[in-house]
Amino acid sequence: MSSTHPPFRASDGERDRAIGELRDRAVEGRISHDTFVGRVDQALRARNQEELDALVADLPRRPTFRGRVTGLLTRMVGATSDFTTSLQSAWRRPRLPRLALPDDERVRYVVGRGSACDLVLSDLTVSRVHAELRRDSEGGWTLIDLGSLNGTRLNGWRLVGPARVRSGDEISFGDCGFLVSSALP
Repeated sequence: MSSTHPPFRASDGERDRAIGELRDRAVEGRISHDTFVGRVDQALRARNQEELDALVADLPRRPTFRGRVTGLLTRMVGATSDFTTSLQSAWRRPRLPRLALPDDERVRYVVGRGSACDLVLSDLTVSRVHAELRRDSEGGWTLIDLGSLNGTRLNGWRLVGPARVRSGDEISFGDCGFLVSSALP
């Protein structure tokens, strides 16, 4: 009886290396979840190293450290203006819609997805009753998270208690961001 495969079974270490390679490529988004699951199953059933090698043979290899540095330097020297432009755009603040603080007599405004809220946001990352803006005795505004699932942020920091809000601050309710401005004239 003739066989093309060596008679030795693949070791657990060899399987772990192949599965680790598959996992890394799945995390990087280079293979789909279904491909990952199917290939892990094949790796667990592989009879030898040759079968394990075949599972990862078509995966793109990670560039070496030297290759990454060389590529970065080439791009920087070859396209300095492109690099500068992309660096500047990375540091630009996103253009957020303005949220004008109310200039009326009300003391409390509720923000949320629910129809009974004063400011209704239809985004699914916003809780039904998400946060509230409350006017204090000095005419300033305080932002309070009302136990929302995805949190309320003020200038990038998640609220853990009431926080004073001023014109120019960035507020986000879940994924909905706003730039606070004074009341419109």
